[in-house]
Amino acid sequence: MIWNKLRRIITDNNDKGRSTVLIDGGPAKVLAVDEAGLAEIWAAALGDGIFSSDDKLASEDVRLEPAAGAMKVRWFTVPPEDEEASAEAREERAAFGFAAAGASAARVDISRHPMMHKTQTLDVIILIRGDVDLLLDEGEAKTLKPGDVVIQRATNHAWVNRGKETALLVAVLVNAPA
Repeated sequence: MIWNKLRRIITDNNDKGRSTVLIDGGPAKVLAVDEAGLAEIWAAALGDGIFSSDDKLASEDVRLEPAAGAMKVRWFTVPPEDEEASAEAREERAAFGFAAAGASAARVDISRHPMMHKTQTLDVIILIRGDVDLLLDEGEAKTLKPGDVVIQRATNHAWVNRGKETALLVAVLVNAPA
């Protein structure tokens, strides 16, 4: 499984002001079903709390969006579309996944695809492995390749994998006050 192969390294300054490794290990938390899921890397408050050494994610439930005034870094995967699944089965899986991440309300318009969602965040998404398409309400960015970067600006969207390999992406999500 992909989740046990992911490694995060978090640095810190010790009590003498010397740089050191705070964490060298796997994800703080994982929310996944088979190959689809989210793996938390780090979260921090924006502003004065940004350099806190607390690994807040290790003790919190996985949530799609960071808290207001905070940022979050995570890996996420998009498995290949199950072409044999019925539309009802796809909808059930999507509804379950978003509910598990506390994000049912993010599904504002799913008429184009059951994974469509909109968060009030600025996201930087980097494709690491595989291919995905980014669906939008009107149009799409077809066949993103490893190294491609998407700046997602609070728009309704879905990640769709029409290939054969599970795609791995890294996301930096910022929920800054408006």
